[in-house]
Amino acid sequence: MWYGVLLWALVSSLAFHLPAALLALVTLRQHKVARFTPLAILLMSIVGPAFGGVLTSAAIAGVYKAAGKTMMSLEALVFGVGQSFCVLVISFLRVLATL
Repeated sequence: MWYGVLLWALVSSLAFHLPAALLALVTLRQHKVARFTPLAILLMSIVGPAFGGVLTSAAIAGVYKAAGKTMMSLEALVFGVGQSFCVLVISFLRVLATL
């Protein structure tokens, strides 16, 4: 049950980070050191859900298991994309707080 939520969180995280990595690749390709930034962006799009997504996916699955409910694939999609969307919103709010 937690695996479906984790996979959707990983896929949606890649969908959020891939355009940023492509933009960084295009704009920073002439720079000596910063041209490796897209690799870091793509790495974080996998590492974030792999560590944080496992915990939240297991918590969601634990609540479903304790309630005796089964999770449909659409619910896993909603929870997985919701996790990535929450991370996106928190990241933007954290950046705005520093301005």
